[in-house]
Amino acid sequence: MAKALINVPAKARRGDVIEIKALTSHIMETGYRHTAAGEIVPRDIITSFTCRFNGAELFRADFFPAIAANPYLSFFMIANDSGKLDFEWIGDHGFSTTASASLSVVE
Repeated sequence: MAKALINVPAKARRGDVIEIKALTSHIMETGYRHTAAGEIVPRDIITSFTCRFNGAELFRADFFPAIAANPYLSFFMIANDSGKLDFEWIGDHGFSTTASASLSVVE
């Protein structure tokens, strides 16, 4: 399982717009390069990222071979309720990693 780094404020006021940052480590081989022997290096990329808040999909991204290694994402949400954020990255060759964070909303 790859290492994932998540940055979510632990607390926010109701109605605040908060930034969520997510990064995971992955080499991201495009499938377009060749070895010294002329063989194609097989594609190995993360194909999708999903963030769910209390089980409901909040943000989704689909990735393609041009995405950089160790993809970093930043997006925003309005903090209306306390809950749990679940993050999932899925890729080629059975790659999958998850992470989670809690958000506490105060008045």
